[in-house]
Amino acid sequence: MASGFGGESRNGARMRATVGVATFVALAVLWYWATVATQAISPAYFPNPAEVFSAVRQISVDGYADSRLLGHFLHSCRLVLFGFAAAVMVGVPLGMLMGWSRRAEALLNPTFLLLRPIPPLAWIPLAIVWLGLGDAAKVLVIWFAAFVPAVINSYAGVRSIEPYLIEAARSLGAPRGMLVREVLVPGALPLIFTGLRLSLQACWTTLVAGELIGAIAGLGHVLYQAGLDLYPAMIVVGMASVAVAGVLMTWALEWLEAYSMPWRSA
Repeated sequence: MASGFGGESRNGARMRATVGVATFVALAVLWYWATVATQAISPAYFPNPAEVFSAVRQISVDGYADSRLLGHFLHSCRLVLFGFAAAVMVGVPLGMLMGWSRRAEALLNPTFLLLRPIPPLAWIPLAIVWLGLGDAAKVLVIWFAAFVPAVINSYAGVRSIEPYLIEAARSLGAPRGMLVREVLVPGALPLIFTGLRLSLQACWTTLVAGELIGAIAGLGHVLYQAGLDLYPAMIVVGMASVAVAGVLMTWALEWLEAYSMPWRSA
């Protein structure tokens, strides 16, 4: 039976990959048809493939907005990773603590409920006042964007654990450290990773907005400069670069999820 399920899983993965490639090809054909073959869309509003390829060559070889594409790409990825990692290290334990302890929830939840509705972008002015226009301010805003989903889903993950599992572990004399390691963490991991995926998406949304203000590098800075220059092809290059970076980080997170929860992929 296990091999059958494995075969079905591989067939399903191949089918999804085939459908994804077909969709991508169809969109590329539609893009060419709308911008070149029929010119239904004016180049002033959306570039054709040749213009985008030219913009890619320009930013990759000659540079644009004070750096080449790889430099912008790595700069933005570094900020996202810093903010995301800090949010995970703080938000996940805090959410699990609130889900596990009624006292901790009573103490911390009122403050969290006050902070939760504040949009991450609303922290930009205060972050600039505290840390200036450098990268530290952007990391702080990214941290807050990722922090809220991490806390909420970690809290929900602990609360989703069946009470009888905890009682059974206690009745067997499991010490608190083992209870957390063997029951709470594995039981909460599915929802924790759901929160991490939401956090990662929020990181990129916030980063691009943050880099529109006072940045000297990064994909958001590319988008800002291309907007000032009325350069649609470069805007598309910046947007596509953000998409690629987000996809790569999402794949890495999915690999970590599969590694952390092998029983789900078995």
